[in-house]
Amino acid sequence: MAAKKKTAKKATKKAAPKKATKKAAPKKAAPKKAKRKPNPAFMKPMTPSAALAAVIGPKPQPRSAVAKGLWDYIKKHKLQDQKNRRNINADAALQAVFGGKKTVSMFEMTKLVSKHLS
Repeated sequence: MAAKKKTAKKATKKAAPKKATKKAAPKKAAPKKAKRKPNPAFMKPMTPSAALAAVIGPKPQPRSAVAKGLWDYIKKHKLQDQKNRRNINADAALQAVFGGKKTVSMFEMTKLVSKHLS
């Protein structure tokens, strides 16, 4: 039996004329969101302990200023570990704050510092 090949003719489609589309109305600007208010608990001045006062100063400061003062001290004395930048190598003043630990991760640092604020 010989198989016959059927050839199908492809129907040619003519390009349909484009329909006129309506232009979208200009979008209204989204209402501006109100600025986030900082939590008052973070803005409350806290008194540092004597060990922490040796590093950041004795004045009562909010937690954000305490963290900034610590990082200024760490960068000034080049105490950030060079290989693992998440670790802080404590000097004598920071060891008193860190409970005698020589190396502390930056995440653990905030936990240890909170014990020195009242």
